[in-house]
Amino acid sequence: MSPRPKPTAIRRLEGNRGKRAWNHNEPVPPDAQPRCPGHLSAVAQKEWRRLASALHKMGVLTIVDRAALAAYCAAYGRWVEAEEKLKETPTLFKTPAGYVQQSPWLGIANKQLELMGRYMVELGITPASRSRVVAGPTAQPTITFTTTYEDDPREQLRAKIDAIAVRMAAGGAE
Repeated sequence: MSPRPKPTAIRRLEGNRGKRAWNHNEPVPPDAQPRCPGHLSAVAQKEWRRLASALHKMGVLTIVDRAALAAYCAAYGRWVEAEEKLKETPTLFKTPAGYVQQSPWLGIANKQLELMGRYMVELGITPASRSRVVAGPTAQPTITFTTTYEDDPREQLRAKIDAIAVRMAAGGAE
């Protein structure tokens, strides 16, 4: 089974290592940052605020990706809740029949962590998916270095020509 195709925005950020053709007919969603859904818990809304603007600035999150980020944030909120309940209750307990069983909160925490991992890969926020992203030419300023040698005859000639041009512009004669 081959991997799912990536959106062109993520492929552009990662670079086209395989030199495969771009999908020029891919729909382009409006470039607007989505609002946080009101149904999310307080913890999930805090996670939304932490991630949404950064993902939008990276060019990964648009208005149509709202549900994916909301699903990640909801899973995050449930995971935090389950982890806090695990602090209060034992991880394993004995049933009335004498069997040892894991806490339901442990199962919830594990399931939410699994869901979060899937969404993190989709949104490009795992360390591995971030390491594949290469910033475009506009993301980093170009710095140009020039070396000037004072004993270079060409530099001395250029300096003399510049000085003559300045004097001529000021109205002086050579």
